[in-house]
Amino acid sequence: MKKTQVEIEKLKQSSKLADDCFEYIKTKIKVGMTEKDVAKLMDDYMLSHGASEVSFETIVGSGETSGQIHSTPSDRVIEFGDVVQLDFGCILDGYCSDCSRVLFMGEVKEEYKKIYDIVYEAQVKGIECIKAGMSASEADAIVREVVKSYGYDFNHAVGHGVGTKVHEDPVVSPKNEKDILEDDVVFTIEPGIYFEGKYGIRIEDTCVMKDGKVEPLNHTSKEITIIM
Repeated sequence: MKKTQVEIEKLKQSSKLADDCFEYIKTKIKVGMTEKDVAKLMDDYMLSHGASEVSFETIVGSGETSGQIHSTPSDRVIEFGDVVQLDFGCILDGYCSDCSRVLFMGEVKEEYKKIYDIVYEAQVKGIECIKAGMSASEADAIVREVVKSYGYDFNHAVGHGVGTKVHEDPVVSPKNEKDILEDDVVFTIEPGIYFEGKYGIRIEDTCVMKDGKVEPLNHTSKEITIIM
């Protein structure tokens, strides 16, 4: 599970390209575009800036489709007031990135802000409190308990390893008590809250354990972003 310093540097560069893609799409996404339109713009950006391919099919979920944990970009037109969930990454020099961010089109409803703040709190708690030597299940519990304290939960793992494949060991889940998160292990932290048929919100960074602490490889903003 551990990565070499060369591998970690390559993962950092792949994550930076994903960050740059998010900054780019914030300037391009508009009400009236389709999910497919947005996904193509993101893919084209990453491929034209050095990626050999995308890590997985780029997810753009808007409105009710954002309530699916893993949606497929459709011809649904993005509307004013929508939550837009983005889950994306690329393969750069053989190494993957994986990042999730949320955009709000024109306004952010109070209900959406409440849920976003919970997910953000959980994700930041994971970054701050997961330490080297913890089992994957202990790490999952730190993040999940924040979400559960507000009366919610989610039915996927808090995270997974990332390397030459976008999904590697360790799986950061309640069931994985055997894998220990040591220095130089790379994994995601990605809590979410989903309301099927309505909307969903997930925030994800790829991270590396360094000097006993979690260091995010993604650095693009996680502040609430409203697209006008």
